[in-house]
Amino acid sequence: MIPQETIVALATPSGAGAIAVIRLSGKDAIRIASQVFQSVSGKDLSQQKTHTIHLGHIVDPSTGSGQVGKVIDQVLVSIFKGPNSYTGENVVEISCHGSTFIQQQIIQLLLRKGAKMADAGEFTLRAFLNGKLDLSQAEAVADLIASDNEASHQIAMQQMRGGFSNEIAKLREELLNFASLIELELDFSEEDVEFADRTAFHELLNRIEFVLKRLIDSFAVGNVIKNGIPVAIVGEPNVGKSTLLNALLNEERAIVSDIAGTTRDTIEDELVIDGIGFRFIDTAGIRDTQDHVESIGIKKTFEKIEQAQVVLFLVDSSDLNATNLEKLKIEIEKIKNKYPQKALTIIGNKADKLSDDVKQHIENEIPNILFLSAKQKTGVDELKNTLLSFVNTGALRNNETIVTNTRHYDSLLKALEEIQKVKWGLDAGISSDLMAIDIRSALYYFGEITGEVTNDELLGNIFANFCIGK
Repeated sequence: MIPQETIVALATPSGAGAIAVIRLSGKDAIRIASQVFQSVSGKDLSQQKTHTIHLGHIVDPSTGSGQVGKVIDQVLVSIFKGPNSYTGENVVEISCHGSTFIQQQIIQLLLRKGAKMADAGEFTLRAFLNGKLDLSQAEAVADLIASDNEASHQIAMQQMRGGFSNEIAKLREELLNFASLIELELDFSEEDVEFADRTAFHELLNRIEFVLKRLIDSFAVGNVIKNGIPVAIVGEPNVGKSTLLNALLNEERAIVSDIAGTTRDTIEDELVIDGIGFRFIDTAGIRDTQDHVESIGIKKTFEKIEQAQVVLFLVDSSDLNATNLEKLKIEIEKIKNKYPQKALTIIGNKADKLSDDVKQHIENEIPNILFLSAKQKTGVDELKNTLLSFVNTGALRNNETIVTNTRHYDSLLKALEEIQKVKWGLDAGISSDLMAIDIRSALYYFGEITGEVTNDELLGNIFANFCIGK
């Protein structure tokens, strides 16, 4: 059921600023706004055209002397009449000065005139309920607001424009057409007729399976782009981990000292490289120690390695004699065996102290080692390029659909399972009634993504994560 109340909320971030926008939505939005708005030209707000802006004052008629009332602020009022608005309802947006006092005065006045405070995400929920957005597009609105780099912004925009929805809707429509023919066969089961072309149906199932697998595989890339790629910088004490973090961020983020064991806790910060977000974690140096605080930091180091997707193993290349090289090779094998799924890069720091011959000898022993000098900031750009190579941005560059939402990923997995059941049934020649059950299940999971199949609990979970006013 579509709510009938008119809702109000601050659409801009809370706190003082140059301006603030207060949004009303509902069938009575224009009527309520017109009760408190006085146009400088004497216009009646309720008689104005949609998509127009009006200068005037917000006036509290219940206070002040005589018939004048108390002027709260000079404002611009924008009118959007349903269904041609974001929510599909009548919408009024009041642009006022950004004083928190003014914001609260106007909102309280609108509440007294009959509006109610909007819940988290209620404007976008109404847009969904009124058919202005499907559910995956509505979720993309939250992703767009949360995007903090070019890649996550690009994915959210592509999804909000309906790229993902259109792909799913097309597959669902084709499957629904065949499902109708299969269901029709059930009505003529005694006559043993086939309305659905089994060869064409098999080709459709193959195509759907291919698309579903591609979308499912894209989640690995989409998830890291959306949330940032965690990168752990590990190594023994005093090899330059904190100096490397500072060089990457181009600021003095971590304390640097010649004293071993300076970093006692993990230090985290983010960096965007070519539109991809990376979360760098500077960890405590790994060594045997009797220091209780330092040992806690080392324990946290291993916890952060578990959470990271990329591990930068930093060594002091100026200290790599024959004995230390053998020791390093053993340590590298230990990390590879313990974390076989993680991308590992061996970095030889303080390379400015090495001759070319020494570098060549180390490279012969440790293939693909990356030399740099964190202190001199040489080789840092090469490291950034190496980090980018761990992200498959091909789909992003080609503007393909990329899945970033865990709910969508789960529904796609379930839909794929049902499609594979239908394929097996088709190959095994099972009866139409049994096939129809699996087809209905696949259609259900497709519908879950776009919101054609939904319930109040699901909607509550999704829109609870939105900000108030959106």
